[in-house]
Amino acid sequence: MKKTLVSVAVIAVLVLSYWYLRRPEAVPVSLADVEKGYVENTVANTRAGTVEACQRAKLSVTIGGQIDQLLVDEGDHVKQGQVMLVLWNKDRRARLEEAEAAVLVATRERESQCISARSDLREARRLTGLVSKKLVSAETADLAESKAQASAARCESAKAREVQSKAAVAMAEAVLEQTRLQAPFDGVVADVTGELGEYVTPSPPGIPTPPAIDLITDDCHYIAAPIDEVDAADIAVGLPVRVTLDAFRDRSFEATVSRISPYVEDYEKQARTVEVEARLEPLPDDVRLLTGYSADMEIILNSRDDAVRVPSEVIIDNQFVLVVNEDGYLEKRAVTRGLSNWRYTEITEGLAVGEQVVANVGAGGVVAGARAAPKSDKD
Repeated sequence: MKKTLVSVAVIAVLVLSYWYLRRPEAVPVSLADVEKGYVENTVANTRAGTVEACQRAKLSVTIGGQIDQLLVDEGDHVKQGQVMLVLWNKDRRARLEEAEAAVLVATRERESQCISARSDLREARRLTGLVSKKLVSAETADLAESKAQASAARCESAKAREVQSKAAVAMAEAVLEQTRLQAPFDGVVADVTGELGEYVTPSPPGIPTPPAIDLITDDCHYIAAPIDEVDAADIAVGLPVRVTLDAFRDRSFEATVSRISPYVEDYEKQARTVEVEARLEPLPDDVRLLTGYSADMEIILNSRDDAVRVPSEVIIDNQFVLVVNEDGYLEKRAVTRGLSNWRYTEITEGLAVGEQVVANVGAGGVVAGARAAPKSDKD
């Protein structure tokens, strides 16, 4: 009997030793704490956005001509109404001077005709008064009245010619104005196309030509970026935005959604997107934006300060996490997600604060059923 028990014990030890030596090697797993903290639900642009000037005008003259004066250089700041370019216009200035001289002639003619009209009116009234006293004949008074009326008509005609000549001056000024290119707003000259003596022309229909001057504002900017159409329905004007720029790494800037495009852009071989614009909040003094900078935006749809959260990368198939069970093996646990972004995901059911989940999901051998060799992500 004793020999049988000894034999059984030896066999059991051998079996356990064999199992221990042949058991699967434990996989190292990193653990992340389930904690409370800030979680936000965001959407981001699908391709790089751009810093745009609040106002930008690519200006061209309305007529063709030779550049006679180029009054600005690239980088110059200009005021609204400032003349930046002038075409050769001596012929037009001469027509303006001619029209102004015609106004002077018409004014003098009107003065002469109206003086005569007033004199003839006084004479007609005087003679009419003498008819009752039989000092002049009625025929003489009638002739004086007719003369006064004719003089009054000539006075009115002279006034009309004066108005006509002033209109001709306005026309000549407008024609001359076509040779000047003025700034429509305060801004900075971004680009100048053309040199003194070169001939410039406006763009004919269907054939775009480079603008003579590209004018932008340098003290007001917004961000324009494409958002995937599947996210567009959740976006509304007024939502907060976090903006990052390659030119200012490790910094973010606050903005607000100011416009959502009313149509979807469809580019061949690319996802359909909706352009969203965000107006930047006042920037720090050490930040100077340049139109054309690349920019990325995260639109914050919703947020919660005290959410139960885990790192987003630990979520499997949008509904599971891996945990280490009491026997030291990895097992899947179903969870219910709340708010989520690329960094954190809110867990509304399935986990409690203080528990731990596997952080290195996707590493070799880290699958449900594997024996785990846990270590904290703080190790």
